Amino acid sequence: MQWKGRQGSSNVEDRRGMGGGGLLMGGGIGGIVLVLIMTFLGGGNIGDVLNNLGGGGTGLESPPPYQETAEERELAQFVSVVLADTEQVWTEIFEEEGMVYKKPTLVLYSGSVQSACGTAGSAVGPFYCPGDQKLYIDLSFYQELQTKFQAPGDFAMAYVIAHEVGHHVQTLLGTSEKMASLRQRLSETEYNKYQVRMELQADYFAGVWANRAQNMNLLEEGDLEEALNAATAVGDDTIQKRSQGYIVPESFTHGTSEQRKRWFYKGFKTGTIKGGNTFNAKNL
Repeated sequence: MQWKGRQGSSNVEDRRGMGGGGLLMGGGIGGIVLVLIMTFLGGGNIGDVLNNLGGGGTGLESPPPYQETAEERELAQFVSVVLADTEQVWTEIFEEEGMVYKKPTLVLYSGSVQSACGTAGSAVGPFYCPGDQKLYIDLSFYQELQTKFQAPGDFAMAYVIAHEVGHHVQTLLGTSEKMASLRQRLSETEYNKYQVRMELQADYFAGVWANRAQNMNLLEEGDLEEALNAATAVGDDTIQKRSQGYIVPESFTHGTSEQRKRWFYKGFKTGTIKGGNTFNAKNL
């Protein structure tokens, strides 16, 4: 991706080294795996998931001043540039639809962080909180994306950010509020079906952004493949098979690898907000 030397976003909040005021995560490795499966690249009420795991810790000690490495400095600049690109794209798209785009804030953190959705640890992965309309990311996830999920490349990381921004778009369109209402009325299994459609729509919106980025001549050879590989790597079936050796379809919350790749690519091909109504789609 062509990003070096370009202007970043002013809507970045750096909380690295500040801690999260107590890590609400229990259940050991099993709990961490559950969080990964339920909230990875998600944007629902992450507080519900964390609180359901239980508060096993007694708080975190005050960390020493954060020392940024050269690699982290470059990553911070990269995510800021990607955020700026999403701001430009979605401002234009909302204007085309006669609406006004409210820009989200991206929060950089290390270890754990406090959001309006609760306290989260870096094991959760990048997430979006509709309560404060902020994206949260620990930059160490970039290394995890390359090694654990085997999805290398800067555009794989750009896809992650664009997906979370997609959840912000859903908040502005009122979709997140409707999902919160459904959560109160449906069983977990039934709600998961809607949650999958929510996540696939965010993948579609990420694809829409990638289309516009291509039109802005920001994409390099291989970038699209990096994004599609990342979408495949974070499918529910792939994550569950890797973490526990088998899959449980009724517990899916984000969609299969094939579905995630398909909806991202559909958004990339269309480049418009129309066509992304996953909630009415007969075939996901």
